[in-house]
Amino acid sequence: MSERVDLVLVGGGLANGLIAARLLERRPALRFLVLEAGPTLGGDHTWSFHSTDVTQAQRAALTPLITQSWPAHEVHFDETRRRIDSGYHSIRSTTFDSVLRKRLGDRVRVDTRVAEVSATAVTLASGERIEASAVLDGRGFQSAPTWPCGYQKFLGLDLAFDRPHGVERPLLMDARVAQEGGFRFIYVLPWDERRLLVEDTVYGDDPTIDRARFRERIDAYVRERGLGPFVVEREEAAALPIPLRGEAPSFDRPTTGVAAGLFHATTGYSVPMAVALADALVDAPLSDAAALTRWLAARARTHWRGQAFFRLLNRMLFRGCEPEKRVEIFRSFYRHHDDGLIGRFYKGELRASDVLTVLARGAPTVPGPRALRAALS
Repeated sequence: MSERVDLVLVGGGLANGLIAARLLERRPALRFLVLEAGPTLGGDHTWSFHSTDVTQAQRAALTPLITQSWPAHEVHFDETRRRIDSGYHSIRSTTFDSVLRKRLGDRVRVDTRVAEVSATAVTLASGERIEASAVLDGRGFQSAPTWPCGYQKFLGLDLAFDRPHGVERPLLMDARVAQEGGFRFIYVLPWDERRLLVEDTVYGDDPTIDRARFRERIDAYVRERGLGPFVVEREEAAALPIPLRGEAPSFDRPTTGVAAGLFHATTGYSVPMAVALADALVDAPLSDAAALTRWLAARARTHWRGQAFFRLLNRMLFRGCEPEKRVEIFRSFYRHHDDGLIGRFYKGELRASDVLTVLARGAPTVPGPRALRAALS
């Protein structure tokens, strides 16, 4: 059995979900399908971004998908506690799925496993074949990246407390914890007065996550701060590759999302890149798979070139520092730079003057010879 549509989006994650929503708005006559292997769009994830990461128009487009927003956030180091008055927003996959499923209707097929994907056709595990002018593969990394990398790995728990926890705003980094295996910090999001997401995060050299150990550390962190008894409602874990060098991802068919390298090389954030791609893709050559592949590959290369300085910082972080000393780079960053530069850093669009400032202020935290070797590796 076969079917014909204009466009197939394989994978219902962040990138393809935002693309589908934008196509429905801007090109409603286009016949497209979103195929998701799991039971829901977006899997089981939390995506966050800063107000300064996106334009006002992009923020408006994202607003229905946002689960929670806060006007400010904090970072904590041993002798530094800093509040940054910049909006912070989080999208939970439950909100993502609910809003998009309602909006896209029968254009979405969940629990649909794919056996084969080409630039113009998809064969499902059931044997059904769907042909299209183009197929967008947004399933993420299907194998380990080819470029050298470190990893930002984390395990997060959604916790429900029996009394108000008192956390008022996101704590993006609480590095007042033991530095085990790399730069380690706790990330906290207050969903409401009795519920928190608490993530234990490590910038480490390998992707291994000892789930039991991460859970123990979260439990100790919560209890040491007297937040009270809790119930675990959900668990989320991932190991995001942090590129050190290499070439932009190459692909022979239309590819979106993180597999196309469309993420921040140092922080791993991907919402700004995903929403920008969705905006641009509506005017791309969707009826020609070869032309669309070239268009996406050119965009991936442009983004990769624009992230060169962040890959250099990654080399200094992973190759220029002993694992337990990596915290010094981030402590120095937040101690010495103003909110504007920090915002541009997270957006991934540093000015030339910012680059010089970051290098000048960060140099003392990395031994000179090691920093030079790491930068030139």
